[in-house]
Amino acid sequence: MLRLMTVFALLFAMTAPASAQVTTDDPRAATGGAQTLEDILRRQEGLVMDDSFRSDVTGNPANAAPITDQLGTRGGASDPDLWRAYRYEVADLSTQARGPAVTTMIQDRGMWWQAFREGPLVLMTAALLGGTLALLALFYLIRGRIHIDGEKTGRTITRFKAFERFGHWLLASSFILLGLTGLVSLLGRKVLIPTFGHEAFSGLAIASKWIHNNVSWAFMLALVIVFVVWVVHNIPDRTDLKWLAKAGGLFGGDHPPAKKFNAGQKLIFWAVIILGGSISASGISLLFPFEFNMFAHTFSVINGWGVPGWFGLPDLPYPLLPHEEMQFAQLWHAIISLVLTAIIIAHIYLGSVGMEGAFDAMGKGEVEEQWAREHHSIWADEVLNTKPSKSEA
Repeated sequence: MLRLMTVFALLFAMTAPASAQVTTDDPRAATGGAQTLEDILRRQEGLVMDDSFRSDVTGNPANAAPITDQLGTRGGASDPDLWRAYRYEVADLSTQARGPAVTTMIQDRGMWWQAFREGPLVLMTAALLGGTLALLALFYLIRGRIHIDGEKTGRTITRFKAFERFGHWLLASSFILLGLTGLVSLLGRKVLIPTFGHEAFSGLAIASKWIHNNVSWAFMLALVIVFVVWVVHNIPDRTDLKWLAKAGGLFGGDHPPAKKFNAGQKLIFWAVIILGGSISASGISLLFPFEFNMFAHTFSVINGWGVPGWFGLPDLPYPLLPHEEMQFAQLWHAIISLVLTAIIIAHIYLGSVGMEGAFDAMGKGEVEEQWAREHHSIWADEVLNTKPSKSEA
């Protein structure tokens, strides 16, 4: 018996390396060709995985089992094969419907989007908007309202003409409506439905969607108006460096010289134009689903330049399914909108309660002469040298 066990142990030792070599060369040999635990973990972590063991098995007759095997009479088109063909967009489908994405039967690459939208994006919203409000409140407690230092003259200077103010208020009012209705869509499932219930949220969601889709055109029109009338005054120059070096006098001290728009206002202007333009582009993509694809080509170019590799990251996904284009557009639209909203909140603060006399510029179009001399001295000198000051009387 001892001799028999010794022979068995020697035979096992001789065959073990060969078995290990097979397992190393074919990690799915032990699973019969199915996915391994490593495959599952990589997919859950959103990492790139080689799923050719599935995508290559989609009912190709050349891969069919012999007729003597269990599924040999099916010609290689078993039910799992057909479902994989639907999943990997290789099934020979025909439909009477016309348009993009109509033959996309299964789209399972959007789980990351749903998880990000309901998790990190909601936290980002609370942190960015809540953090901005908290910082502004802290700034107000420390600095207080920025008052006019000198004695008021009782004379005013025309700051903005009626058409300029029309463009500004059209942009401001449309952006506020878009921001509020956008938050309804973004936070509805996680915040509003648990708080108010499905029925109450339903009416709010329908109204918000209608307002958001239609007011967006007013926002884009206002964006063009604001750019045309003010771009010439927002070209950076040397005076902006001096203004930035003193932080515009926001934290105390004298207000540095500035033209019609100071460096801070120029930063806000270009943020509105660039970020607002990007929001508009992604918004149009969402208004007309599957018609304007922005991300697949962009990702292809970025991958071609090797940008992800600079940061030790894998290539961006390419190509994209039609639904993935919409998912990326929705996330981009939401994130850029949140960033611009935080900037606009700070702008609203400084243009209202944060600075004495600032609201008159857009409210009345006229500003106190002393305010103009303190905050926009170069512009005030130019105006007063070419046109007499206007009396409030």
